[in-house]
Amino acid sequence: MKSGQHPVRLGAEGKQSVRTQFGALIWRVSPKGKLQVLLVKSRQRNRWIIPKGWPIHGQTPVQAAATEAWEEAGVRGTVAPVCVGLYSYMKYLRDTEMPLPCVVALFPLKAKSLAKSYPEAEVRKRKWMSLQKAASKIDTPELAHIIAKFDPKRYGL
Repeated sequence: MKSGQHPVRLGAEGKQSVRTQFGALIWRVSPKGKLQVLLVKSRQRNRWIIPKGWPIHGQTPVQAAATEAWEEAGVRGTVAPVCVGLYSYMKYLRDTEMPLPCVVALFPLKAKSLAKSYPEAEVRKRKWMSLQKAASKIDTPELAHIIAKFDPKRYGL
């Protein structure tokens, strides 16, 4: 897939010094024809979130979003090379008292398959929801707004 993106090159500081993350807005059309998104539970604070993570050395932002979708939700699919929104949040790391401000670039991923076994299956719950229900479950207002207004047709998906 040619997206115009370049692989991320991490410096000597590593990924913890980078405060940008890449996330996947996983979506599908349900058997009843309704647009749905897949949310996962966070590991530490047990909140509904989207799969997201730090840049991965040698991967484009789209590839990193797809990796996170697999690791955290067990989803394989087609990720579009268009950012559907940015949102910010405070990341609470175990080894530090100060939260880390993060900005997440969100890429839409159309789900093709949902695995029973995946890297974080034992520590995460996942659930398909309507856009409105998913938006109501999200604590981050910017992300809730992106989800509530998501329309794959707007991006040619």
